[in-house]
Amino acid sequence: MQIFWFCAGIACIFVALLDAFQTVISPRRATGRFRITRLFFIVTWWPWSRLATRISNPRKRETALSFYGPASLLLLIVVWAGGLLVGFAMLFHSQRAPLADTMFSGNDFRSDLYISGTTIFTLGIGDLTPHSSWARLIIVLESGIGLGFLAMVISYFPVLYGAFSKREVSISLLDARAGSPPTAAELMRRHAFKGGGEALNTLLVEWERWSAELLESHISYPLLCYYRSQHSNQSWLSALTAVLDLCALMIAGVQDHAARQAQLTFAIARHALVDISQIFSQPPVQDAEDRLSPERFDLLYQQLCQSGIRVCRDGDSMERLKKMRLLYEGYAVALSRFLRMPLPPWIVDQPHKDNWLSVAKVREQTELVGTENVNLETALPLALQDDEHHMF
Repeated sequence: MQIFWFCAGIACIFVALLDAFQTVISPRRATGRFRITRLFFIVTWWPWSRLATRISNPRKRETALSFYGPASLLLLIVVWAGGLLVGFAMLFHSQRAPLADTMFSGNDFRSDLYISGTTIFTLGIGDLTPHSSWARLIIVLESGIGLGFLAMVISYFPVLYGAFSKREVSISLLDARAGSPPTAAELMRRHAFKGGGEALNTLLVEWERWSAELLESHISYPLLCYYRSQHSNQSWLSALTAVLDLCALMIAGVQDHAARQAQLTFAIARHALVDISQIFSQPPVQDAEDRLSPERFDLLYQQLCQSGIRVCRDGDSMERLKKMRLLYEGYAVALSRFLRMPLPPWIVDQPHKDNWLSVAKVREQTELVGTENVNLETALPLALQDDEHHMF
């Protein structure tokens, strides 16, 4: 029986340390169907997301979903620490070392749990002293592992929040360029100015790097996928999908733009989307509702033409765009359903106001100064009064 407790304790400690090492320290994607972290997310995310989606208020629902990322991080640390505590308690129990315990008599496993807990958290109370050389050696090892585990946990937090903050900066910047939520049509429309093609090309270069950084950070730390943006109409998934929509549109049906850079950005962005969906074992969805029906496709091209963008109106333009969409939309829908993050539309049903439109209105008034008497001191306040609450 002692051999059983000893082997069970070693296995418990090994599994907890290995899972913590793969999750926190190892830069490579951790594999294995029976990892503690993977099982933890499977068990906790489904009931949490189901309860949150029952909330009717969109803001409160999004707030409830946003709590999961930070809360799961704390709970996961508790699970690792609990595994180490129980594992070392099994080792103490296997030694049958006599303990001067006034609360529990005999070789009680509760006494072993208590001495393991005071040791791994370095409390050093000393009210229980095992009279065995092997048991004292286990205490020294557990104290060292407890200190190392604490240092590892402390180093885990800044890495996660650094990657999260870096991800969110580009998402916030996209708001002024693509609206909130971001759409491919709005991205094209807001770059329909002289020199807009170069600006759009620069934007795609930045998002090519952003997608590569997203791929690296979210594969190493899948927990970041559950971290949601601070605004309701923004998310890393909607931003990534909008950029893929833009690249697909530029490749399949837009002229006079740098399609080469669109191909490069599309390749790495799709790579990130597919790999992240594979982390959560989410196959592409085949029966999803069409995000761009023929009617909305015609409306999309009509809006682009009205903005002065040259589009390909041949009979195969819609088919080419559909082929591009088949490469990534199924994975985007799968992640959207799993993470409860809505995908952006291709075009907005009704024009919505945001901060960019207020500034654009003031700029239009500025350009009319030569022909009309415009009071610029009152232009900005009036424009902001017309602006609705930012769609966050």
